[in-house]
Amino acid sequence: MPKEYRTIQEVAGPLMMVKGVEGVAFDELGEIELASGEKRRCKVLEVDGEDVVVQLYENAAGINLSNSKVRFLGRSMELGVSGDMLGRVFDGLGRPIDDGPEILPEERRDINGLPMNPAARVYPEEFIQTGVSAIDGLNTLVRGQKLPIFSCSGLPHSQLAAQIARQAKVRGTDENFAVVFAAMGITFEESNYFIESFKETGAIDRTVLFINLANDPAVERISTPRMALTAAEYLAFEKDMHVLVILTDITNYADALREISAAKKEVPGRRGYPGYMYTDLATMYERAGRQRGKNGSITMIPILTMPEDDKTHPIPDLTGYITEGQVILSRELYRKGLQPPIDVLPSLSRLKDKGIGEGKTRADHANTMNQLFAAYSRGKDAKELMTILGEAALTEIDLKYAEFAEAFEKEYVSQGYNNDRSIEETLTIGWKLLSMLPRAELKRIDDKFLDEFYGKQ
Repeated sequence: MPKEYRTIQEVAGPLMMVKGVEGVAFDELGEIELASGEKRRCKVLEVDGEDVVVQLYENAAGINLSNSKVRFLGRSMELGVSGDMLGRVFDGLGRPIDDGPEILPEERRDINGLPMNPAARVYPEEFIQTGVSAIDGLNTLVRGQKLPIFSCSGLPHSQLAAQIARQAKVRGTDENFAVVFAAMGITFEESNYFIESFKETGAIDRTVLFINLANDPAVERISTPRMALTAAEYLAFEKDMHVLVILTDITNYADALREISAAKKEVPGRRGYPGYMYTDLATMYERAGRQRGKNGSITMIPILTMPEDDKTHPIPDLTGYITEGQVILSRELYRKGLQPPIDVLPSLSRLKDKGIGEGKTRADHANTMNQLFAAYSRGKDAKELMTILGEAALTEIDLKYAEFAEAFEKEYVSQGYNNDRSIEETLTIGWKLLSMLPRAELKRIDDKFLDEFYGKQ
């Protein structure tokens, strides 16, 4: 039985000072018992000789210094994992909130996980079909990859996240596929939207949801993605499932990290975020991947809203360093009514070349992808010129490109949030659009593909 201490000295907001303790370690889990018998959880933030500072997971209301006692449990936060987690909804601390029964764990795992040995990693190269043309066709997601979505506040990243979670699949196989969805600091309405959206389409049966609401404590927000990744590691590497992990919103997570860092009186770094934020984010992102000798995999889509729509803000900046590309949502395209408003030119998937081509998607994929990028870029330039100089100043071919850019946004990028396109449909739409341009302009496509597909749609 852990030793009990009645030496609580002070409570300041979510922090509490306990004196005269022995053998307590950093990040250890503790339990506070109030006079009424109610128990609340906390974790050790700082150890100074026999004095420790702990952070409460619940609020501090009602804690009386004289008759409350603390016991330290000798372990850090753990999650009980089991195959029965699929189809269930949990809070940020891994407790069921869907009125279902408690999970009977097959094992208990430390939520901080173990870093994957780089030598044990397998290179990601299998295509995942999300059903979203702007991702599948141009910024392809590969199994084992980390591909973040950079959004702006007020843009429909929640709809895109839910769409990917519902539609994502590995083609041509009947392998077990699961989604682990972690939402941090979201409102009750958003939480409801995700749960109902998964229930309507039946996707909830292969999904594990961890939901931390905006009014839940900041320290719980720090645990939420780690809970989700612990569940994902278990499903991937013990149950041989291919797991897609969606984390939204990383900005809320980073703000919670800043809040706790300020409470601990740490020296702030850029924009007030702690200097170790890069390392902290990496400990989460680097848990994605494939392992040699294991059938399962973890693919990750972190979603973050860029403060002030600024790509150079520390959160998107550091995330971009650690992950393999980014999908960027644009406010300008959103105003035009595109759904989803993905800006394909600054978006990038660094592993896309590995996941496309013969036997994965289709032989003409790489050629058409490069040609679509080039034509859209030239079309956007032509439209800008048209705005400045007027339509009469453009050559006939530039007008064709401007027309192509308009059609590309309307037909290829904008597809709605309930339209699940196969990669063949995406490629067909791409060829239909490219056929608007004279064949001589399509210099990035091999003649054999032009003979087979050009003008045939």
